[in-house]
Order: sequence, then structure tokens, then C-alpha cells
Amino acid sequence: MVDEDRRAQAAVVFDALGLSYEQAFADSAPHRASLRWLVERLAPGSRVLDVGSGTGRPTAQTLAEAGHRVLGIDISPVMVDLAVRQVPGAEFRLADIRKTALPEASFDAAVAYFSLLQMSRAEQAAVVAKLARAVRPGGFVALATVPLDLEDTEGLFMGQPVRVTSFGAEAFTELVSGAGLKVLAEEQTVFTPRGPEAGPEPQLFLHCVREAG
Repeated sequence: MVDEDRRAQAAVVFDALGLSYEQAFADSAPHRASLRWLVERLAPGSRVLDVGSGTGRPTAQTLAEAGHRVLGIDISPVMVDLAVRQVPGAEFRLADIRKTALPEASFDAAVAYFSLLQMSRAEQAAVVAKLARAVRPGGFVALATVPLDLEDTEGLFMGQPVRVTSFGAEAFTELVSGAGLKVLAEEQTVFTPRGPEAGPEPQLFLHCVREAG
């Protein structure tokens, strides 16, 4: 029941934020640098999974405009509707990654930018492992999180009440490595979103490859 409550809360939060989320975060230089890192390494026409695809911008849009086949999934009906309208070059589905079957090695890359934070720690570990299996050996996974040691902590995100769970940077990197991903590059930064209710937040970007075998 707790998981169902958390799922419902996440959908409500991002339904309420809509385009204001994009306006606050779309200009993130670290996020766009992460996308460039990925695009530079993908073969033409790669199949990419975008977990927590939001409004479709900048992630799905950047990847689609680079010629890749993008599947975005998100738990928020409002976000999925916005993404469908804003990024017609990608495919979007209303789905929960925790309940979505992903065939083994069915993608060339997967990304999850800040979409794990309203999951429990066990769920985050399971999702990272699922993404590692979903990309082919030698495929890439890009992840971003807020590297703080928090577990089911109440807070406000852009004026919306949220419950957040996360890991410190070292613990999250260990989790990712334990899922069969090799971390090729990482960046820790502090980003201040646009908007009067958005404060500075630490961010961790990990760029990984699925190891063979």
C-alpha cells in the first residue's frame, strides 16, 4: 500500500507542475552536457529508453533530433500528454518503470534523469538493475540524482509537498556498479532551477556502460 501511495503522489506532483517543471530545469547546463556525452557515443538510429520522460524536453527532444529512436515513459498523464505534443519525433507511454517489463538487451541506451527520487531505496536498486539488463552489452546508461542521504523525507519541491529518498554520492555509485554497470564518467554540481520557489540543489550525473558477460 505504501508503494501505491508513493506512486500516486508522484503522479499528482508532476501533474500539478506540468510545463513549470520544464521551465525550471530545461536550461540545466549539466543535463545538456550529459546528453551531449551520450549522443557523441551512440550509433545512428540507436534505440533509447527515457525513464521519467516528463515534458519530453530537453532529453527526448535532444535524442530524437539527433536521429535516435526514443521511447519515453512517465507516470504522470499530464507530462505524457505534453511530451506527445512537444516531441512528435519520439514515442511516449504512460507507465510505471517499476511495473514495466523490459526485454533483455532491447535498447542501445537508457537514461533516468532525477526520476528515481520518489522511489524507495529497494525500488531504486531494482530499477537501476532493470535498466542495466535492458541495454545491450556495451550499451550506455546515464543517470542523475540528488546525492543526499535521505530516506522517505518530507519536503517541498517547487511548492509541491513530496517525500524523497536518495543516496549519498558514494553509495549511489556503488549501487550502480553493483548492477553490472561500469561508471565511465561522473559529475557533481550544484544547480539552481529557475523560479521563485526553486532553491539550489546538489546533482550527480553518472555515465555508464553495461559490461559484457
